[in-house]
Amino acid sequence: MNFDKKKLSNDTLLDLYKKILKPRLVEEKMLILIRQGKVSKWFSGIGQEAISVGITAALDSDEYILPMHRNLGVFTGRNIPLYRLFSQWQGKANGFTKGRDRSFHFGTQQYKIIGMISHLGPQMGVADGIALANKLEKNGKVTAVFTGEGATSEGDFHEALNIAAVWDLPVFFIIENNGYGLSTPTNEQYRCKNLADKGIGYGIESHIVDGNNILEVFNLLTELKASMIENPRPILLEFKTFRMRGHEEASGTKYVPQELMDMWAEKDPVDNYRKFLYQNNILTKEYDDEIQFEIKKEIEESWTIVNAEVEIVPTYEGELNDVYKPFDFEYFPPNKETENIRFIDAISNGLKQSMERHEKLVIMGQDIAEYGGAFKITDGFVSQFGKERVRNTPICESVVISAAMGLSINGYKSIVEMQFADFVSTGFNPIVNLLAKSHYRWMEKADVVIRMPCGAGTQAGPFHSQTNEAWFTKTPGLKVVYPAFPLDAKGLLNASINDPNPVLFFEHKQLYRSLSQEVPVDYYTIPLGKAALLREGNDITIISFGAAVHWALETLDKNPEIKADVLDLRTLQPLDTEAIYSSVKKTGKVIIYQEDSMFGGVASDISALIMENCFKYLDAPVKRVASLDSPIPFTKALEDQYLPKGRFEKELKSLLEY
Repeated sequence: MNFDKKKLSNDTLLDLYKKILKPRLVEEKMLILIRQGKVSKWFSGIGQEAISVGITAALDSDEYILPMHRNLGVFTGRNIPLYRLFSQWQGKANGFTKGRDRSFHFGTQQYKIIGMISHLGPQMGVADGIALANKLEKNGKVTAVFTGEGATSEGDFHEALNIAAVWDLPVFFIIENNGYGLSTPTNEQYRCKNLADKGIGYGIESHIVDGNNILEVFNLLTELKASMIENPRPILLEFKTFRMRGHEEASGTKYVPQELMDMWAEKDPVDNYRKFLYQNNILTKEYDDEIQFEIKKEIEESWTIVNAEVEIVPTYEGELNDVYKPFDFEYFPPNKETENIRFIDAISNGLKQSMERHEKLVIMGQDIAEYGGAFKITDGFVSQFGKERVRNTPICESVVISAAMGLSINGYKSIVEMQFADFVSTGFNPIVNLLAKSHYRWMEKADVVIRMPCGAGTQAGPFHSQTNEAWFTKTPGLKVVYPAFPLDAKGLLNASINDPNPVLFFEHKQLYRSLSQEVPVDYYTIPLGKAALLREGNDITIISFGAAVHWALETLDKNPEIKADVLDLRTLQPLDTEAIYSSVKKTGKVIIYQEDSMFGGVASDISALIMENCFKYLDAPVKRVASLDSPIPFTKALEDQYLPKGRFEKELKSLLEY
């Protein structure tokens, strides 16, 4: 192995040796502990340390790194105390996730490390978002994100490279090509000769690097980083290396030919670098022994600390209080001056005033810049706020949502517009597994609002008409807002943008231009989690949200003899159970009216809550009215049959007669 020290001083060369030796010695300790049954699981990076260590050493301590399972050298290279890492791996309180996640599934703002989720791909989009924030700040910082050769087959990899190329984002995409995705060899994963060649398709500079040569890694990264600061751009780096242990220790390596193991053993990054230092009289055996003694001493002392640390004692309150990031809601009362505007104008007005209020708020979506979006809600925004903050995106919902998380991590707020709520399915993973769980896992906010134009009634067919709120109300950590009136839409949207938690904001597109209302001119907020009592009566409680609220009101206007409480939920998560129970206890009968199909919808959970908490007050069974349990059809006659509008009045009267 050829080591070229270039102009590096002996002090730097020795520092790199200490950095590459430390994760190796930690790993050797972990392998002993696994055999002793004191550690349950371990993902080994033995043989790959030069990549993690070299990259981390080349970056500044305030530049974000997004590592994976086998990148212990990133964590030790950022000088995280070993007792904290051990505590994390053992599920103790001094770790980074309060025992809620294991191994390297965590992030830490203190050390500017953002860990991955098991789905791998989304972290590349997060890196895009972090880099975008750096670019907007013009701070000259770069970001490095790791992935394995296996994850390069995921859609997020391609989306992330594409958007980084289009936006000229200063990101190092690091591929650790270690030969196997668990047990699947590379010849069963892709057909190109080198993964670095994939950069060509995206117009991205790429390099193939000896991942076992720490000086090659460090020198190249140092050189590329300097050029990236002068010329911000993404760079794809394929590091050729090998995994000397199993995917995780329980997997073993029986599927690997022995001659391959022997070949790579000769390329050991630690042993070969040590030999180089010895041969050039930079490191002596005595000093090497001293270094190893100090590291091993730190390891043993840290392990002792963790063993003495008490086990976490679970509490319901402790767990539930961390699902969302706490924050102080700031109430801005509506002013007296109003204007009569449409639902769509209220949304646009709220967005504009929020953009004015929050200088670090970015809107992203397909065709939202000069074109103004599919529904023209952001028309004129580019001229006022510029294309840096009103960003057209390629068709890549998954990575755009992940990038929104990256913006949040790096100090920005973001709004992602789904062209139609239906299309959110291609971004489902980062919403339910990344945004929703980040605060619970490692206390990191996800300051993201996802706008969801939704709903039927326009004969748009199965892929443009869904009202899919139930996909998200099921997932702890998400907030779901669904206004029915222009006044509520503006105030709730402003509040959602202020909220540091991820919000799915549903906007029924049939209401966009068909509904007008007097709306305060200036900025105001309406708190999430508070239902609105639109009408009062003692006969029955009607609970609804979205367009179905208006359908319910139309039914009551046709039947003035029915005196009902009409409760517009406005927010589905958090749910205003106090308002629901209060009304049900008063009327004794309740009908829940939703546009979504019946089974698994929000109405089902509300019905169960009422039965569990208000049973003794009920004079009749709880009734749900919803659309058919089928996809949404296109033709008007079929769509009219699908929707519950034609069935609600009959069900309402039947329940009143019970």
